[in-house]
Amino acid sequence: MKVTAVAHTNIALIKYWGKRDEKLILPSNSSLSITLDKFFTETTFEWIDSQKKDLLILNGEEREDKKVQRYLNVLRHEFGITSRAVIHSENHVPTAAGLASSASAFAALATAASASLGRKDSKMALSRLARLGSGSASRSIFGGLAIWQKGENADGSDSYAVPFESDLTDQLAVVVAIVSDQPKKISSRNGMKQTVLTSPFFAEWTRTAELDLEAIKKAFANSDFTQVGEILEHNAMKMHATTLSANPPFTYFSQESLLVMEAVRELRADGIEAYFTMDAGPNVKIVCLRQDEEKVASRIDQLVGRVLICHAGEGAKVIQNEN
Repeated sequence: MKVTAVAHTNIALIKYWGKRDEKLILPSNSSLSITLDKFFTETTFEWIDSQKKDLLILNGEEREDKKVQRYLNVLRHEFGITSRAVIHSENHVPTAAGLASSASAFAALATAASASLGRKDSKMALSRLARLGSGSASRSIFGGLAIWQKGENADGSDSYAVPFESDLTDQLAVVVAIVSDQPKKISSRNGMKQTVLTSPFFAEWTRTAELDLEAIKKAFANSDFTQVGEILEHNAMKMHATTLSANPPFTYFSQESLLVMEAVRELRADGIEAYFTMDAGPNVKIVCLRQDEEKVASRIDQLVGRVLICHAGEGAKVIQNEN
């Protein structure tokens, strides 16, 4: 059947950076994220036996995408089918700009592809399936806070996301400073690989990231926003330190990124609790309490071209079935 699914992006508060298995997309450390309400992908998917080749229409244009093609081959293997796919996808996220467009894209794709066969996969199974397209997509299967467990098994059977509950979730706001909506020069996948292979700091990053995860879980359990903010900001900077120590070194920071970070420090000095985080791209996400979101957005709006206030979003879901 033809199925339409929607999934939202997520922003990692404890970062996923580095793989222990490239093919199966198994992470070197566990991570924690919050799914956002403002950025999402809507995908209509259908398996067609008579189709001679896979067809991807992204934002109204036919596209050739090696990553999607590889993933469709993975899905055919997982589902035991040979049918070709017709995909119509609308990505309401700047692509490849460090705003987790692949997370929402592959979470929506996994959800729709499974449902189009009439399967009743659990959220855990869908998370594992989405991971095979993009690691962070495993977390976008869930709304609110989610933890992607790195797992220990070589086949990846225990590497999937699970929801994480906290009274703080509905009190949080994420102010997104869109410094650039252009594709980044170094993809997340290539950046991770270069870091794993060459950064002398990588082993320490994975060790301390696991400690950060345990610490932030306790902070969320205690509804201690100050601790949450301090941990997530430090964790992000440790991740970016590994890119600066790679060989050759590289960075996702831009001049505007650094200006936004300094503005967040100034907000704290003025008594407004706000903490920054960045993924593999120049755009900065500022985590604050909802009561301060307008003040934070107003200050950051003076520095960048576009600011969006986000809150916790929903998990991936099917929104339409057509027999």
